[in-house]
Amino acid sequence: MREDKDREAGDGFDGTWVAHPDLVSTAQVEFDRVLGKRPNQLERQRPEVSVTAADLLSVPETPGEITESGIRQNVSVGIQYLASWLRGTGAAAINNLMEDVATAEISRSQLWQWVNHGRADRDRVLAIADEEVASLPAQDRLEEARTVFEQIALADEFVEFLTLPAYDLL
Repeated sequence: MREDKDREAGDGFDGTWVAHPDLVSTAQVEFDRVLGKRPNQLERQRPEVSVTAADLLSVPETPGEITESGIRQNVSVGIQYLASWLRGTGAAAINNLMEDVATAEISRSQLWQWVNHGRADRDRVLAIADEEVASLPAQDRLEEARTVFEQIALADEFVEFLTLPAYDLL
């Protein structure tokens, strides 16, 4: 965690998220080391980077390839997090990382974009979900989580937030 916070501060971030309040002091040491007495790193602008709103909205023009590994990770993390959330846990240890609703939201949003912009195949996502759920140890609410995740990640219209349909299951 210390190395991660050192990297973030060195990359120009002014603050960070931690998984538990006991980790605040460790993160603060790394940021204080980089920031010193300064409140931010606004001097670390990137004037050579020019991005328009159209650039940000052009999913088909996004560089990089969509990989099977990336799809698999998004499916697995999204389903596992939702299962944990349905069991009442807001932050869950998944693959030795502390994941929260933001990570699951990113996972399902990426899948939704990839499928709806023709960069990933819906049937392949469903097949991967079959494989990932089969590989996980039995746990409460896993099938419900999978149903919700597939519902929101593969919907025709983008669902505003991934936990909204899950509230009906609480």
